[in-house]
Amino acid sequence: MDPMFILSLVSRWIHVGTAVVLVGGLFALRFVVHPVLAGRPDDLAAIRGRWKKYVHGGIALLLLSGAFNYWRAIAAGRVDGIYHAMVDTKILLAMGSFFLSSALVGRSAGTQKFRDAAPKWAGVVLLLGAVIIGLSGVVKVRDNAKQAELAKAAAGAAGAVAAEK
Repeated sequence: MDPMFILSLVSRWIHVGTAVVLVGGLFALRFVVHPVLAGRPDDLAAIRGRWKKYVHGGIALLLLSGAFNYWRAIAAGRVDGIYHAMVDTKILLAMGSFFLSSALVGRSAGTQKFRDAAPKWAGVVLLLGAVIIGLSGVVKVRDNAKQAELAKAAAGAAGAVAAEK
């Protein structure tokens, strides 16, 4: 089996799996943990300290696997202007999501206002995540349709060449 195929597959699993863990974890924090522990800032801080490791590790994995996946798409010639527009929009939204996620688990005084309104900002990150996931679905389905169109065109061209012989 082609090693690049295996690497691409593993990179995709890492990318999607990390997104699932981060978005799902934030959903649980926003809608389950925060309402229960709203009056217990020490407990929220303890949870935030543990969650921070997943947020920072997840951001690193998303950046690495996303960059690899983007490079593979470009190298395979599967990109056009619409692809770049959608993926670049995803990247910009992800950067905003990474900032807010980091602010929510941080300790600096400069980001305290985000932690003071954590449910609101967690909701914003979840909204960004939903938009990113939606764009990802469009990019993937569009890419599959484009590949099928190219394969059909190649088969037609091959048939025309065979008919000429």
